[in-house]
Amino acid sequence: MEPNRRDDALGASGAGVTTEAGQAAGALQAHRPMLLGLAYRLLGSRHDAEDVLQEAYLRWLGVDRSTVAEPRRYLSRVVTRLALDRLRARQASRETYVGPWLPEPVPTEPSPFGPLDRAELRDSLSTALLHVLERLTPPERAVYVLHTAFDLPYAEIAEVLDRTPEDCRQLHHRAVSRVRQEQRRFTASRSERERLLDAFLAAARDGDLATLTNLVAADATAWNDGGGRARAARNPVNGADRVARFFAGIYGPAREWSFRRLELNGEPAALLTRADGSRYALTVAAADGRITGIYVVGNPAKLPPTS
Repeated sequence: MEPNRRDDALGASGAGVTTEAGQAAGALQAHRPMLLGLAYRLLGSRHDAEDVLQEAYLRWLGVDRSTVAEPRRYLSRVVTRLALDRLRARQASRETYVGPWLPEPVPTEPSPFGPLDRAELRDSLSTALLHVLERLTPPERAVYVLHTAFDLPYAEIAEVLDRTPEDCRQLHHRAVSRVRQEQRRFTASRSERERLLDAFLAAARDGDLATLTNLVAADATAWNDGGGRARAARNPVNGADRVARFFAGIYGPAREWSFRRLELNGEPAALLTRADGSRYALTVAAADGRITGIYVVGNPAKLPPTS
């Protein structure tokens, strides 16, 4: 896979790799999980995040590293700026994407982003939150991620974004206000989401419309990301009745499919496989005992490899 090829390129030593390049790669590898997690939270794409780290390595290789007092801080700044450039370009071309766009699901047992021992780090990886962050401007998203997930002070964020600390404070305030408008829809605990996910999948497989409808909030929405490469609804499915009928129709008893439970983006998820071999990663958001959002990624370019 491409990530492995990139890992080789960033190896600390080996044939054909100079001592200087090896030392540079070693310094970057020491901070790689954090940097990958930063780029992923900014972009919602593991593939793009890996590309950003490769670009960061090339820049790190060309800098006079004897003048860099804090490599982690310097590399964080480079990764953030590269990710923002890529994010702006992607947003400008989003109109060409077929159907809803959802973050690329990433297995996190173990986590390629380093320890998820703080709630802020784990929560900031959730599909529901990353989906909300797509609605922010690139600077708002950067400030939100850097301050909320990584606890960077506004003065340091200001250096990264070439803005004043007060500007960054205002950007964070606007970002938090927009996120909080949606966060009420995904306040359920992990155990509650696991229960609801399992119940939802069982009811869908049985074609049990009554149970499905009861599990889903009246104003729930289901997003399906096929990217034009997999069968998926090209518009969000809204409302408990429509969501229930949609999933009963696709995954009901007349359909042959299986699923296995796993952890994606630090949260309970399921990888569904249909009889034709097509696969879909499914996660849910929930609040007040009901599912409020369903996120289904079927675009094969975004799915983790089979194992």
